[in-house]
Amino acid sequence: MAEKAVTIRTRKFMTNRLLSRKQFVIDVLHPGRANVSKAELKEKLARMYEVKDPNAIFVFKFRTHFGGGKSSGFGLIYDNVESAKKFEPKYRLIRVNNCSFYSSYNVSLP
Repeated sequence: MAEKAVTIRTRKFMTNRLLSRKQFVIDVLHPGRANVSKAELKEKLARMYEVKDPNAIFVFKFRTHFGGGKSSGFGLIYDNVESAKKFEPKYRLIRVNNCSFYSSYNVSLP
């Protein structure tokens, strides 16, 4: 089966120099699909904003609108991975399987 087209739009784009990141709201149009994976969104955002390391991109809080076909969420693009490790909440770092984070805390992986 062929992949359905996905359109990504960003709004409320803001460059936050204090936290070394760009932050924005993402609107994803995905007619004919239930939703779009976060990995696919990160890949498309990396191409859109010419990010060298996709590990510096975080997307979260996605909600599919009633009736489907459209989702909205938040996105953060850090200038580098070090600032992402410094400013991102620990639970989000664990979600993206940032293995170097596990070594500093006694967190066992399943």
